[in-house]
Amino acid sequence: MATFALQNLISSQSDIITTRMPSPVGHALAGLAAAWAIDLTPGDRAWRTASPTAPWYQRAGNGLTLACGALAVAPDLDLFFGSHREMTHSLGAVVLVTLVAVAWALVLDRPPGRVAVMCAVAYSTHLFLDWLGADTHPPYGLQLLWPVSKAWFISGFNIFPETARQHLLSGTTIRQNLVAVTWEVILVGPLALVLWLVRVKALAGFPTEVPGSHHAAK
Repeated sequence: MATFALQNLISSQSDIITTRMPSPVGHALAGLAAAWAIDLTPGDRAWRTASPTAPWYQRAGNGLTLACGALAVAPDLDLFFGSHREMTHSLGAVVLVTLVAVAWALVLDRPPGRVAVMCAVAYSTHLFLDWLGADTHPPYGLQLLWPVSKAWFISGFNIFPETARQHLLSGTTIRQNLVAVTWEVILVGPLALVLWLVRVKALAGFPTEVPGSHHAAK
């Protein structure tokens, strides 16, 4: 019943204002979930731990986790350049992010493979959510295979409602975006919470990192 109510409210407003795909809130939650999911994979991860008395920011994974949340939102920066869901919403962009992440990890003396995978997966969640999202304004979807192809791809599942990007202070826009964000939190929030809780348990047995010596603990 709640699903139908949310979808009906979005549908009733879709003719009034220009809409796009999921909001930054949903994308950021997916990026955080991606970071915590990669933390669960075996390998060099002791440097991702913090003591139980450390600030929440450190226990959540410090700047790298925050960066993953930002990367999951970053593709929508193309809105400022007058083109949306093109180059930044492609697997080509994921490759570029991966290469930059490797260089960043080497500079910071972090395991490049783990950092690159974490950043690439976080960025890719944006593409995945958009692919699953509703889109009633052509061209539909995103240019997933750029630069190999400029074809547009969309799943048609309409799992995530559209969000409005115009007239942000109007009552109609506020209502539509609140409904969309609420639905995103309902869908993505529990996944992020579960991954956070499992991550805390999984990393609890690791000693906190000795600065500059992440290679010593596996």
